[in-house]
Amino acid sequence: MSDTAPVTVVEPAAADAGAPAAATRGRSRGASPVLLGALGLIALVALFEILPRIGVLPAQFFPTSTEIGSALVDELGRSAFWTALLDTLQGWALGLAIAAVAGIVLGIVIGSSPLLRELTASTIEFLRPIPSVALIPLAVLLFGTSIESKLLLVVYAAFWQMLIQVLYGVQDVDPVAQDTARAYRFDFWARVRYVTWPTALPYVMTGLRLSAAVALILAVTAELVIGNPGVGNRLAVAQSSGAIATTYALVVVTGLVGVVVNLLFRFIERRALSWHPSQRGEVAL
Repeated sequence: MSDTAPVTVVEPAAADAGAPAAATRGRSRGASPVLLGALGLIALVALFEILPRIGVLPAQFFPTSTEIGSALVDELGRSAFWTALLDTLQGWALGLAIAAVAGIVLGIVIGSSPLLRELTASTIEFLRPIPSVALIPLAVLLFGTSIESKLLLVVYAAFWQMLIQVLYGVQDVDPVAQDTARAYRFDFWARVRYVTWPTALPYVMTGLRLSAAVALILAVTAELVIGNPGVGNRLAVAQSSGAIATTYALVVVTGLVGVVVNLLFRFIERRALSWHPSQRGEVAL
């Protein structure tokens, strides 16, 4: 249950009716979030350039933005870097696909049956909080440094994000719509297609976006700790060899990949839910 107190909505008086519109127009004339984000990023780059030079940050541990940029350009010119990046993306995409399919199928099957929901509730609540990194010793024992050990961590972490969202989506289906489908003698798959899926789809897309971010984190973590081929492994080698600027450059790469993944799934979400009121409202704003 939420800690917050219930909010009471009060209708504005007639004299204040123009205030929300005026506030909206004022916000539209202000700086856009993209511009503000770009300014914040430029400020961060400037700080990393200035602070090590004036001695506020120790230069041996905090290279300047110029040094990080130079190391990044060097990495981009090496074929081994692109091979490592492809290894990371391969493990991420394969693990995410497995987790998404399993989460959607099991979420719909379990969520559609009150009996199955009751039988699996305690098991899900027990397994879901277990951190994926706790499975690293098991992954190494079973698969060593092969891609299967990375997939074990990625799938386990992303699966719960997907499953929980789908369960919420199935439970949000209108009971009247369900009863109507049964009255028309829809079979299980017809009810899923025409009743459950349209309601659950926004939850599915949210689950995909969350799972994509978690899957990327676990893919890099597996490469860092286990030694699977990928950007994480290259990052660990750079850190252990004392290549500080290269280490920061690879951290920047992982951050950029995360941003691209988030933007990609937000784009997919907007396209898949173009009919949904939330997306129409977002576009209108």
